[in-house]
Amino acid sequence: MSGPARGPGAARGARRGVVALLALLTCCARCAGDKPSNVILILADDQDVQLGGMTPMKKTKALIGDAGAVFVNAFTVTPLCCPSRSSVLTGRYPHNHQVRNNSVSGGCSSAPWQTGPEASAFPVYLSKQKYQTFFAGKYLNQYGKKEAGGVGHVPPGWDQWHALVGNSLYYNYTLSVNGVEEKHGDRYESDYLTDLITNRSLHFLEDRSPQHPFFLMLSPPAPHSPWTPAPKYQKQFGDVKAPRDGSFDKPGKDKHWLLRQPVNPMPDSSLSFLDSAYRKRWQTLLSLDDLVESLVHKLESIKELNNTYIFYTSDNGYHTGQFSLPIDKRQLYEFDIRVPLMVRGPGITAKQTLQAPVLNIDLAPTILDISGINLSSVDVDGQSFLSQMAPSLRNGTARPFFLVEYNGEGHPTTDPACPKLGPGLSQCFPDCVCEDAFNNTYACVRTLDARHDLQYCEFADAESFVEVYNLTSDPHQLENIVKRVDPAVLQTMNQRLIKLQSCRGDSCRDNE
Repeated sequence: MSGPARGPGAARGARRGVVALLALLTCCARCAGDKPSNVILILADDQDVQLGGMTPMKKTKALIGDAGAVFVNAFTVTPLCCPSRSSVLTGRYPHNHQVRNNSVSGGCSSAPWQTGPEASAFPVYLSKQKYQTFFAGKYLNQYGKKEAGGVGHVPPGWDQWHALVGNSLYYNYTLSVNGVEEKHGDRYESDYLTDLITNRSLHFLEDRSPQHPFFLMLSPPAPHSPWTPAPKYQKQFGDVKAPRDGSFDKPGKDKHWLLRQPVNPMPDSSLSFLDSAYRKRWQTLLSLDDLVESLVHKLESIKELNNTYIFYTSDNGYHTGQFSLPIDKRQLYEFDIRVPLMVRGPGITAKQTLQAPVLNIDLAPTILDISGINLSSVDVDGQSFLSQMAPSLRNGTARPFFLVEYNGEGHPTTDPACPKLGPGLSQCFPDCVCEDAFNNTYACVRTLDARHDLQYCEFADAESFVEVYNLTSDPHQLENIVKRVDPAVLQTMNQRLIKLQSCRGDSCRDNE
């Protein structure tokens, strides 16, 4: 009896078999039948997860979270709209896409953004993969403004484009519809933006070509200010107040000076204001919850639900009274940097709760991974988390630490209403409590694994201020322990931070 062949031909055959097997496994991650999987990304605006922001979203939690994976450690790499959205689109940290804040001068929808990072954002790659692409809602805060190229600028990679000009609104806004200006008024039936996004996305799905996969990015205004609920939801949550636990109305002792300036305890006027904002935020989210329900039902009716990945997340978190700061984002604390994230789709087992840290810079590589793109050919800082939610399809490892960075904004002149504060501040409330400043510029390394739950932050200010938190023993970050931490630990965190602040691509994923 002759033994197995041992020559070079057999080796080549074995290699071909391995390649074929790898190709089959890749196809399993992105194919149903003979077509890659569809993808939908729903990006809420300013939706927290730490303070109950997902509580009103009962349909979304049932239709996406219960049907797939909920990531309980999802973070934005920067807690502000335009830089965060730029990170979602590119898969890069802000120091690599160079969008620093919400202004054109800070890079938001600027000419350098349009000719640089935007030209290689992940929808460009999906378009090359023959995906039918659709965008509706808020894009970037300065998009469509005259100084940002006007409504005629349609970013590459999009087949259908229904983008809001400027920042979030619910009525009386302008859209760029495939590069043409479209003005809207205040009639609920035709103008309420969340519902308009719903209706146009359903039309797109109805009119799509079944021969090619599709990608939709839906970016509704909820729950961003001005917190305008649909008429049918204006009386919901009448007794709801902002949560009073954790760091609510706690003094910001031992923190950066910006956190030490609010009046504590907060005056009744501030409490009433933030309670009202909290209720209205929840009210606006009910229409977004309806959007998710309508979308899932449409996917069922066109028989695409089982071949579609649906991602639900937000650009950043939010706070309402934490450390006596009234309402905003921008801060380094958990309530501002944690975001909701849930995903359903092929290969994802239902009712999963996943602990691995995931960042918003991971969305782009994950979606490209699903589409079949070779990620080594893409310039991203993030990593695919397909292996976390569908381990049968991919192998992969979780990162033990990551970067959060923010560039503070301020006005060069003193606010006339608050002369004692001096120049350099912004986002100031009538009682002269300010949410931001030029020197509210910081970088943090966040360590989160089975053994450690730590945050180390350095400010770019005259004090070289440092904040350190052990979130295992102090989940609300009430006590800055920088003066009590082992100097060796501080040195390790500092070295990691220095490395991450200059990382690009592979070096951002180097966990040594």
